[in-house]
Amino acid sequence: MAATTPRVLRLLALLQDRSYTGRELADRLEITERTVRNDISRLRELGYPVHADRGAIGGYRLGRGATMPPLLLDDDEAVAVALSIAVAADGALAVSDLGDQLTRALRKIEQILPKRLQRKVSALHDATEIGPATTGSREPDAPVAAGILTTLADAVRRTTAVTVDDGVELEPYRLINWQRRWYLVAYSMRGHAWEAIPAARITTATAGSRVFAPRRLPDDDLVAFVMRHIATTGWRVHARVTVLAPAETVIARINPAVGVVEPVDAHTCLLHTGADAMETIAIYLSMLMMDFRVDGPPELVAHLRTLARRYTESTPP
Repeated sequence: MAATTPRVLRLLALLQDRSYTGRELADRLEITERTVRNDISRLRELGYPVHADRGAIGGYRLGRGATMPPLLLDDDEAVAVALSIAVAADGALAVSDLGDQLTRALRKIEQILPKRLQRKVSALHDATEIGPATTGSREPDAPVAAGILTTLADAVRRTTAVTVDDGVELEPYRLINWQRRWYLVAYSMRGHAWEAIPAARITTATAGSRVFAPRRLPDDDLVAFVMRHIATTGWRVHARVTVLAPAETVIARINPAVGVVEPVDAHTCLLHTGADAMETIAIYLSMLMMDFRVDGPPELVAHLRTLARRYTESTPP
């Protein structure tokens, strides 16, 4: 018969999954139903609210109590919880007064994680930067398999190449988490160019053995590199606009989801923006309430000229 303490912990792990009859628990643990009842009593004494349902389909289930008892997590669950807390603690969860609690919870989990699991958590945490907080509408979620994220993060940590999907070899440098979406900043050996790759598009990622020498980054701020990529490639139509105002003034009016601002001088900046239609970009520009000059595309210039004519003709002389 298994030692009492390990057996009770196994019983607790089963009850955290679903409800079981006494006979099912006895069979799973290879003990008698009387021992099951005794172990249930031990759990209750420790503060675990184990409920017993009577009847032909009755059984034991773990319920809610007055206090929060310890939980048992398997390997995958522990990694998932630790990763979620780590990302939230870095600011991805926009709740102002949870920082200390998240840090304490993460510290407790990390203290007991086996080294093989700790490496997965720390690799993703160290390889990730958080994008800017935004208000208003949010992009739809783009979930990524945890295995792909941990593979990419480990490759970032070890500076080793990875092969994704149809044989494309990448040199991964950073993971960016923004609005519940993940982006990989990597140097592609196929196009020999820097890319900001939506991680949700990666269906397979295989760690390689080639260790690469770090290249000169495309931007000192890789979060800004990804934001610029989203603003310039993540919409159906895009535009480049020179705004006759300081960059910090324009940044205060622009959501990173629809535009990236680059300073030109103390009084001028470039706005890279996008939308689902040129008409929407025209509305964005009018809402800036600033002077601007459209550098492209020609379709936006033509649309603005049409709007200017209509506005002019709509007002009395």
